[in-house]
Amino acid sequence: MDQSGGVEDADPEKTAEILAGGLPVVARQIVLASDTMQKVWLAKAAGLAWREGRLNHGRLSSPQGMPVRPGRPERPALLLPREMPRRTTSGEKGRFALLHALAHIELNAIDMTWDLIGRFAHVPMPAQFFDDWVRVGQEEAEHFELVTRRLAELGRTYGDLPAHDGLWQSAQATGHDLLARLAVVPLVLEARGLDVGPAMIASLKQSGDEASADVLEVIYHDEKHHVAFGMRWFRFMCQRHGLPPENTFHELVRANFRGPVKPPFNDRARAEAGLTPGFYKPLSVFGAPR
Repeated sequence: MDQSGGVEDADPEKTAEILAGGLPVVARQIVLASDTMQKVWLAKAAGLAWREGRLNHGRLSSPQGMPVRPGRPERPALLLPREMPRRTTSGEKGRFALLHALAHIELNAIDMTWDLIGRFAHVPMPAQFFDDWVRVGQEEAEHFELVTRRLAELGRTYGDLPAHDGLWQSAQATGHDLLARLAVVPLVLEARGLDVGPAMIASLKQSGDEASADVLEVIYHDEKHHVAFGMRWFRFMCQRHGLPPENTFHELVRANFRGPVKPPFNDRARAEAGLTPGFYKPLSVFGAPR
């Protein structure tokens, strides 16, 4: 398979067979795929088919069985966060380590988004909910593709360094509750990208690596509306169940996310996405119980 991972590289018959199963089945196949390029092209094909009306919703009356763990390639080695070697932050090695870590984050983001779609397809939601998250699922695949392509331009590949397995644990911890998933994944984990993104972009530009900075610019721009989608549907669910959004957010994050929400915060970017300080500032002070 061509390492660009484009939709046109997929086996048309195989793709059509998977798409015919409906959105939850497609989501399951994306999460299960162990070949990263297969995961990418299927996510992109699903996004295109959904927009063109060739992928049906397949709404279920009960939860679709989703994998306990996503499919993963043989490399990189997955370690506990505490076992990870200290990452170099300067020079060419530092840029490689940064891009490799980003590739790992984006790979996990593909799986967490499609897991959300498949796991909660049975929940009665407006059509716009699935429009939003299918778009996110496609964009996360495009992000992984952009980062791995940049690694290849630098003579590196995803898998050359070890990676930690902490991100998927957040999906496992919130698999029982859509509201908890929305609180932790887009509104804590992805919002963190809004905080650290500008400094990373500036550092890459200062080092003369405009190509890598351009990749991070694309990801940073997309993350704003990913957080906005999370905020939109978190508020929607709170309104549906008569829950106060900020207090509910605090309770869910403390129950399902280890540790405090770490400053410094990019308050402006968060506010542009609808994530106002009343949601996250109290958690940075009091934290969640370990």
